[in-house]
Amino acid sequence: MREFLSIKGWLAGLQWLFFIFTNTVVIPITVGAAFQLSHETLVSLVQCSFLFTGLACILQAFLGHKRSIMEGQSGLWWGVILSLCYGAAESGMSLATIGGSLSVGIIISGIITIVIGLSGLSGYLSRLFNNGVMAVFLFLLACRLNTMFLQGMLGIPFGKGDGEAHIDVPVLLLSVAVVAFVIIFSIKARPSFAKYSLLIGIIVGWISFNLLFGEKAAVEVSEGVSIKLFPLGSPSFDIGIILTAVIAGLINTSNTFGALKGTDEIYKKESTNGEYRGSFTISGVLGICSGLFGLVPFAPYVSSIGFLQQTKIVERLPFLIGGALFTLMGAVPYVGNMMAKLPLSVGSAVLLVTYLRLLHSSFNYFITITFTPENVYRLSIPLFIGIGLMTFPASYFETVPSILRPLASNGLLVGILLSLLLENIKLSKRNIKKEASVEERRYKG
Repeated sequence: MREFLSIKGWLAGLQWLFFIFTNTVVIPITVGAAFQLSHETLVSLVQCSFLFTGLACILQAFLGHKRSIMEGQSGLWWGVILSLCYGAAESGMSLATIGGSLSVGIIISGIITIVIGLSGLSGYLSRLFNNGVMAVFLFLLACRLNTMFLQGMLGIPFGKGDGEAHIDVPVLLLSVAVVAFVIIFSIKARPSFAKYSLLIGIIVGWISFNLLFGEKAAVEVSEGVSIKLFPLGSPSFDIGIILTAVIAGLINTSNTFGALKGTDEIYKKESTNGEYRGSFTISGVLGICSGLFGLVPFAPYVSSIGFLQQTKIVERLPFLIGGALFTLMGAVPYVGNMMAKLPLSVGSAVLLVTYLRLLHSSFNYFITITFTPENVYRLSIPLFIGIGLMTFPASYFETVPSILRPLASNGLLVGILLSLLLENIKLSKRNIKKEASVEERRYKG
């Protein structure tokens, strides 16, 4: 009770709230724009996102992996859904058919995720995600998501086409100032203050934005909680889209392994089969809910590693406070309307600082690998192909069959698949030293 009433606990909880909010608010807005949803439906999508994300964090902390790891709408799934939407629409398929088939595929993917959790298959899958795969996954994830946060810092609205996009220089300059402030404060300030650098950066950036550019809400929240079934379209059965969704769901398990393995060193213990089982089961149930309510499916956020490293706050209570407050945002319109006024450029700037820390996490895995010629190819092929595909415009993939286009155009997915394939094919006796465990890496410094 003393910890619950402490100011430090609530300040840390408020910092978690902002972190969860800035990671969440952009996703339903861009999905709603891609599917050309009405304002009323978009608002419903945003509120459902807030409500389910807050509940997801609380459920994982109590019943799942029981760590301070944000459970949110997966960035990997987000990219796949947008790619499917834009790609399939160009081929003449209606948005309602795309959305309905996606919903069916997401529900099937959720069921498969539950089976993985309850059956204990997560232990076998965990062995596939060795240090090489984890190094590639974390590096590519940081590249992909930091690109999106840079877009927000540049003042380019999410969901706009290339012809409509332009850089807002004044907004960019303020965003750069916020990034510099958070980094310098986290390095130079006393540890007792430095752990709140993200919260302080958001508050300072928010006030500065309002003084310079005026108040501008990210989205308007309605006066009551509104939940709609299948807002993206009634269930339909396009095999190509459903198959792509199922494959994306299987690859999305990399987020669970990335988040749990990545926080092993922070919590000074390796994740147990029970923690994996609980995490996958809850993510699967949330996946089914996502299909029903038009949400991007959930997964543990690997970016939580950077947040925990930045703030040094690993206790569950602040995380639970942040999750509860975020649930309140989805349920109480007044709170949601207040938080929706946070400028996306400021939120993107603060998140960029957090995701930069993923470089350290990926290098922790790189240094455990002996760089023989074989291993260099195992790492470089998925890395450079994945990053290269991220830079290609969508027009490059118009000649690719529509079934393969969403996968082929997604550098993160292709990179992870290539890494899984190359790391688990034995061309010869593995000329590699035993991959160090978390404890071994810690003792080696």
